[in-house]
Amino acid sequence: MNTQFRHHKLSADDESRLVYVKPVSVADLPEEVQEQAEGLEVLFAVHDSDGQQLALVADRKLAFTLARQHDMQPMTLH
Repeated sequence: MNTQFRHHKLSADDESRLVYVKPVSVADLPEEVQEQAEGLEVLFAVHDSDGQQLALVADRKLAFTLARQHDMQPMTLH
């Protein structure tokens, strides 16, 4: 079976609005952040395309919601 895949090429403006969401182990974070994690083992970081961390939140759904509320396009980063 031959299936054509058409991908949408992102414009420069689209690319600047991409943010990446990735899980972060609380154990890998600074102690003051660990204290604020309130028993969570994993937090979710939101990064821009340059790798700058924009936010650190309690769950993946919140990370995606936060990004969309700021007109960003979230993507999962493994």
